[in-house]
Amino acid sequence: MLSPLFEAYLDLKYLLNRGYKKNVALNFVANHYKLKKEDRYLLTRCVFSDKEIKAREKKRKPIDFIRNKVLAVDGFNVLITLESVLEGKAILCEDGLVRDLKYQRGYRLSEKTKEMLFFLLEFLSKFNPKEVILLYDKPISKSGEIAKLTNEIMKKVGLSGTAEATTSVDFELKKFQIVATSDLAVVDKVKYVVDIPQEFSKSKGIKIKELEEILRAGIEIY
Repeated sequence: MLSPLFEAYLDLKYLLNRGYKKNVALNFVANHYKLKKEDRYLLTRCVFSDKEIKAREKKRKPIDFIRNKVLAVDGFNVLITLESVLEGKAILCEDGLVRDLKYQRGYRLSEKTKEMLFFLLEFLSKFNPKEVILLYDKPISKSGEIAKLTNEIMKKVGLSGTAEATTSVDFELKKFQIVATSDLAVVDKVKYVVDIPQEFSKSKGIKIKELEEILRAGIEIY
């Protein structure tokens, strides 16, 4: 017998493939199955129409694609997802991109921030990109401090590029050909996407749970 969440997933998938808008389909399904907010968030983040999945599959590139190229990084998006991967709270979604399920607004500067940045930047330096541009959302608290810390670590690991806080991260990211993010507002507008948290996890032998695995097993990772 299928769980209510799995049945909700199947219904949502059917409606999306029939062309229904996601918010309309999701509201209908979530209300029908009386889903809790965490399950609703999971479906929001990870379920897409087959058409969307195919379109994003064409954009995704392996990490070594950045060699001798300029890479733009959605700073907080990648940091939060990378932290989630290491905490076992990330999921491989239907479109092949890893996303966090923290239900977190903003980003909190903590003792882990420096460690996460070092993991991220040292990892990128191994693939010799021509330049890396990390952008942080200026309205988020301490974004300037994090950008400054990022620049310091970039120099230490020998990574060319810069980090800065900007008021319009999505707008700026869309100017680049290769972007590291899982934010759909950006993913669907740029030419190529690199999933740094997923590539990092592969390099460390960390297995990220897939959506279907979670749905079938009834696993909770919130």
